Amino acid sequence: MAKYNITEKKEKEAAYRSLVSPRLMDELKEKILDIVLIQKKYKDKDYSAKKLSEDLGTNTRYISAVVNVRFHQNYTSFVNKFRIDEAMTLLVDRRYQDLNMEDISNMVGFANRQSFYASFYKINGITPREYKMKHLAQHPSLKEPKKEGKRGRKPKIAV
Repeated sequence: MAKYNITEKKEKEAAYRSLVSPRLMDELKEKILDIVLIQKKYKDKDYSAKKLSEDLGTNTRYISAVVNVRFHQNYTSFVNKFRIDEAMTLLVDRRYQDLNMEDISNMVGFANRQSFYASFYKINGITPREYKMKHLAQHPSLKEPKKEGKRGRKPKIAV
């Protein structure tokens, strides 16, 4: 059994995909990118395809068709890609080194740590923790500086 229970889904052609005109698909594609990516709605755990379709004044079938045809994935995978991209940035940013995986998961819009790990693994082939450790090993200068000593003094730095 695969790690995180990820299985490949078989492709099937939905009839409604061909009912949306290419011009309308292009318009919706730009609007979807504006809302999901530019306005960063992907960070909202509760922002569903239904809410997106309401914001765009269309229906979820059109949203689904556009995401499937123009981005070659389903809505959840589309949104999770942006979440994982941001998580990868946060995981190696010194300002966020003290945060745990659950904090990072929440910051980028995942409802729970398990879906964060599963999605991260599916996209990158490694866990978020492995990614962080691998990146820090390659860039030792990004590691957190040593904390102050027992008596509140900073450790001496050899020059």
